[in-house]
Amino acid sequence: MNRKTILVSLLLISTIALGQKADKIISNLNAKKDFYGTIAQQIWSYAEMGFQEEKSAALLQQTLSNEGFKVTKGVAGIPTAFIAEYGEGQPVIAILGEYDALPGLSQEAMAEKKSAGKAAGHACGHHLFGTASTAAAIEVKNWLKTNHKKGTIRFYGCPAEEGGSGKVYLVREGLFNDVDAALHWHPGDANDANPGSALANKSAKFRFYGIASHAGMAPEKGRSALDGVEAMDMMVNMMHEHIPSDARIHYVITNGGKAPNVVPDFAEVYYYVRHNNRNTVLEIFDRITKAAEGAALGTGTKMEYELIGGTHELLPNITLQKMMYANLVKVGGVTYTDDEKVFGNQIIKSLGIENGSLEKASSIQPYKSLDPSFGSTDVGDVSFTVPTAGMGSATWVPGTPAHSWQAVAAGGTEIGNKGMMVAAKTIALTAIDLFLNPAQIIKAKAELEEKRGKDFKYIPLLGDRKPALDYRK
Repeated sequence: MNRKTILVSLLLISTIALGQKADKIISNLNAKKDFYGTIAQQIWSYAEMGFQEEKSAALLQQTLSNEGFKVTKGVAGIPTAFIAEYGEGQPVIAILGEYDALPGLSQEAMAEKKSAGKAAGHACGHHLFGTASTAAAIEVKNWLKTNHKKGTIRFYGCPAEEGGSGKVYLVREGLFNDVDAALHWHPGDANDANPGSALANKSAKFRFYGIASHAGMAPEKGRSALDGVEAMDMMVNMMHEHIPSDARIHYVITNGGKAPNVVPDFAEVYYYVRHNNRNTVLEIFDRITKAAEGAALGTGTKMEYELIGGTHELLPNITLQKMMYANLVKVGGVTYTDDEKVFGNQIIKSLGIENGSLEKASSIQPYKSLDPSFGSTDVGDVSFTVPTAGMGSATWVPGTPAHSWQAVAAGGTEIGNKGMMVAAKTIALTAIDLFLNPAQIIKAKAELEEKRGKDFKYIPLLGDRKPALDYRK
């Protein structure tokens, strides 16, 4: 037998072995789908907002602890942040998990808008995110143990992704410094593992202080804090014409006074700035701050602001993304039952989509070089620290936008659970591939260094502020 024949035979044996490995991992997770579905739906029912996810974090911690993970709670000064790890030595593969809900999006698991009477809802599917990542970490642990492999699988419990920049504090604390690769995913309306982008983001609450007075009988004695907010908003709105067209500025007045006949002595407005380059975000934020200062000067009020969050843009790693995409293709998409098709078509109708189709949920989107996004994520800071790859799976009915009641509804059904397990399988397979192919880790690290530059120095956009633990209160 010549050398070429031997190499072909070895390659064939390796391919068969990898295929058997994938089949085993998928089979194992299929057998646990009801177990993980119950956990996800329990967190869906909690619907806890950023930095308040006490029950959600505790449930995931207990699940991982029961599987032999060493759990470290309250990391980076955040009570609901934690790390759970199993194994020892290199490589260290991180899997990210989130579990915070969004305010004002309470919804029952039904195909018509009906509030569940809660303060928040899982309109971004983070109950599925945290649970699928937990499932993947446990399956990788089982593989390491069964095959007597060296290395560490580490789950990062990441709170307050929705505006709280929870992961930034973990990165700033150096908790990713020994990680070789990080994997994450996100709920969505399709199955894809394309290199994704996300915008850098900086946010703050601007607070104006005036003088209260009777608005009818003694208006001259008052100084309206709301005037300060409105003057600021007017100037910032005029700025839109003079910033890059792909930048985003949005705000909400969180406190505008209590009664029309009382000159408000306090008012607050909450601002976001986004762009695909963090330096542009910093420049625009500085201009917004000057507008706030001018508004206070012009209205005779005082102003202060609290920095709430700040994240880097997302830096995709092509080496890892191609590995993840290949595994997603192996796993496949979601198949709806007849009842789920009825639910899905009702959701499509509620969205006003003409000629909508459920087929997208069962297929894998074609691979492309870049999948642009105008959202933001604190995964961006992780991606500048360690090679990072992500994916999305169809946890929502095709056509459903994030942060909608339709996303909350589907996330509370078996449709959400099915999409979640697609992510769990794909991430588990990708993590195991990294343990088996250390050369890919070396290649991914070289790519990261080239993209961020040799002189790169990580500087968090939120500076040295402590975690904004009360930003949702």
